[in-house]
Amino acid sequence: MSFDFFSGSMGSVVGEKVTRAIELAAAKKLPLLLFSTSGGARMQESILSLMQMAKTSAALARFQEEGGLFISVFTDPTLGGVSASFASLGDYILAEPGAIVGFAGRIVIEQTIRQKLPDNFQTAEFNLKHGQLDKVVHRRDMKAFLTKLLEMHVGGGATDGQ
Repeated sequence: MSFDFFSGSMGSVVGEKVTRAIELAAAKKLPLLLFSTSGGARMQESILSLMQMAKTSAALARFQEEGGLFISVFTDPTLGGVSASFASLGDYILAEPGAIVGFAGRIVIEQTIRQKLPDNFQTAEFNLKHGQLDKVVHRRDMKAFLTKLLEMHVGGGATDGQ
């Protein structure tokens, strides 16, 4: 997912690639790590992009029912249909410091509720404080943290050459 292309929006191609990654991890009995960045679902694709929320979520449900480990990492920003579907369904949900995470943007929410939101609203730290994330991890520490997390779950690494 590249925020430089259509704000990292999720359309049918992104949904298909995420679903295939989930299915590949399931077939190979590997943990799944996804780093998300998105402005939401791709409006240009209408209902097709919205259907990707259900498609990716259903694939993750099958993966997790089979005992698959899914670690989701929010980068800045992760909004809309991505945050409302697969990105929020991890066994572990992490975010980088200061990452904006939410469904609708701040301005839309303020206009809808006609109230000013706290300055830190939708930041990773705000979401952590309110139970939406498991941990905020700086990018420089991410590799070491993920390594420890994976070792905890897979017993120190693969032994069959993978």
